Amino acid sequence: MNPITNKEQQVTYLKERLEIFLEVLDAIDPETTELEDIDRLIQMMDDLEQKMEQFQSRED
Repeated sequence: MNPITNKEQQVTYLKERLEIFLEVLDAIDPETTELEDIDRLIQMMDDLEQKMEQFQSRED
């Protein structure tokens, strides 16, 4: 997959990933949530943060 260099595409990508995260978060039942589920959410946020940093570094 080619790197996303267009600013508009970067924002769209981040919005889509954030939307996926929010959907997963909404689907979680607090009564039955396991530690692995929380770990997956944290990993999703870490991945999103890493991608944002990659996009920012491409601007420099």
